[in-house]
Amino acid sequence: MKSADSLSLTKLLSTVDPKSSLARRNLQLIALLDWVRGDGKSVELATARVAELVTLAEQSPVLRERLQLWWRAITQSVDITMLLADFGFAQRTSMFSELAERLRYKLLPTNPDTIDASELFMSALHSEFDARWLNALDESLIQRLSHILTPDSEQGDGSTRWHVALADAITYCAGNILATGFAPELRLRMTDEAREEQPFHELISDAESLRIEVLHPLRTSDRLNGTVARFRERLDACRNAANSVYSHFEDNGISVGLVFRLRQLRARILRVRELLECLLSPKPDVAAVKLLSRLVNVGLERRSLRALMTANSSLLAAKMAERNAETGSHYITRSASEYFSMVKKAAGGGLVMAFTTLIKFWLYTLAFSAFWSGFWAGTNYAISFVLVQLLHFTVATKQPAMTAPAMAAKLKDIDDEGGETAFVDEVAHLVRSQVAAILGNVLVVFPAVLGMTLLLAQAFGHSAISEKEALHVIESLKPWGGSLLFAAFTGVLLFTSSIFAGWVENWFVLHRLDAAIHYNPRITRALGAARATRCARFLRDNLSGLAANISLGFMLGLAPVFAAFFGLGLDVRHVTLSTGQMAAAAAALGQDVIHQPAFWWSMATLPFIGALNVLVSFYLAFRLALRAQNVTGVERSRIYSALRHRILHAPLSFFAPTRRNV
Repeated sequence: MKSADSLSLTKLLSTVDPKSSLARRNLQLIALLDWVRGDGKSVELATARVAELVTLAEQSPVLRERLQLWWRAITQSVDITMLLADFGFAQRTSMFSELAERLRYKLLPTNPDTIDASELFMSALHSEFDARWLNALDESLIQRLSHILTPDSEQGDGSTRWHVALADAITYCAGNILATGFAPELRLRMTDEAREEQPFHELISDAESLRIEVLHPLRTSDRLNGTVARFRERLDACRNAANSVYSHFEDNGISVGLVFRLRQLRARILRVRELLECLLSPKPDVAAVKLLSRLVNVGLERRSLRALMTANSSLLAAKMAERNAETGSHYITRSASEYFSMVKKAAGGGLVMAFTTLIKFWLYTLAFSAFWSGFWAGTNYAISFVLVQLLHFTVATKQPAMTAPAMAAKLKDIDDEGGETAFVDEVAHLVRSQVAAILGNVLVVFPAVLGMTLLLAQAFGHSAISEKEALHVIESLKPWGGSLLFAAFTGVLLFTSSIFAGWVENWFVLHRLDAAIHYNPRITRALGAARATRCARFLRDNLSGLAANISLGFMLGLAPVFAAFFGLGLDVRHVTLSTGQMAAAAAALGQDVIHQPAFWWSMATLPFIGALNVLVSFYLAFRLALRAQNVTGVERSRIYSALRHRILHAPLSFFAPTRRNV
């Protein structure tokens, strides 16, 4: 050990004073642990510093007595039971309240003037390195450390004080588990078998029996073992009852708030098990250090916003991905007949988008303010997308976010015999479907807008848009004018609309609104029983699509307005709408437009806009689906090799049906 470290330790220990104020004592503890931690790189150095501290105290009775009084003052000023029982758990049963609490931990400075053991613990042991060096302490060093911190008069009953704290913590946890298990929103979602077993009813009684057996001076091993076994069985029953709620989620939708409460309940059950292991350990000092090292990691997760969102939204993401996978599989064509059917549906969507384009230009002539211009443009898009849905047509760029979860589901079977080939086939089917949909859209929207614009010009004596507007359209679609960036941003909006659609459908199913519409007396009196039934069935089958279409329409209309308000300069570029705008611009400028290089540059940008719309939306949805469906460990090199082989030997399979698909 370097002499500088020894001098630093001597200086630190000289400031240790059991008569200091609460804040000063806590700061002394934090400073001492900072010295042990050092630069936070070497675990061996940290454990060696602990050994040096112990050796120095063993050699100096005066220092040892002062450390004992100082440590007693610290432990008596805070409630160790709350640290053991409640550290890492949310104080409120709402995920959003917990989110605000974690933001407070991140943004506000810690306060050493506290009697909250949890707050002091997070200030003193705040890094992953702390868990590592605590785990690295050997048994003999832990016992020596305990010896110098515990007065000789208390050596015999020190473990009893620790046992009392552990027993109190177990009782506290059991009370919280009982309260959560009796919460109506969880109890009503448990299976009938779980409710009939009533696992939570006797939990407090079993915890109190355990406390009596552990702390009783004349306890027998047989009675203690029987009480412990009964208590563990009770905990298992409570955990099984909580797990039964997940089966309800499978069929009836997921609530992030309920998932949060369930995770808290299961975590408390695991905490009781940890406390129980410490309580029964023949070496309480060693068990205490190991528990503290685990609590360090709990504290790190306690401050993590990402961990909170990931843990409690994973089930919701999985359910949305599952619903989108069911819908998205319908958008993947696997035969020639399905391919040409997709082209026809896309052609119908292109025709509707032609009217959408002309209405958009008409709205410009009304000279609304920025917000209302975006609002009415969004209304135009939303109505058009809904009309496309109700007519069973399709818009190409809306498919990728739906098809990605279906693709991710295929990866689950990649290791099965023929799974690799099946996945590559599905990729080819997906790309081919997108090509068919985009071609159907753009090959109809361009001539449709061109023809309608020319007819309107002949009927009214002037073009649907002015020459100035036409030139602006061409200029704005040039590749170096930000169109590619805006196309990628539009892909993000397409993905967002699919997420919103999954959330709305999950919310609809969770609250059983289809049954409410079907059976509610006021609704059935107003609509009639038959009409209410049809309405409930229609919403159950189409709500996801309606939510996706309406949200996407308003995002396309309002996103540029809000971006302009914040000075971001973002715009949207949707391949079908951009193609329609180019057709209107060509009609306004006349035949001379074909001699303008800017026109051809903008036309050449359209395929890249379509590709970015599709790729960005698909990529984001695919990543979400992989994470939600727990698809891991896939050998990417195998997939890339198989895709390269297909591209080299059957490139046309990505663009049109092959003979084996006919």
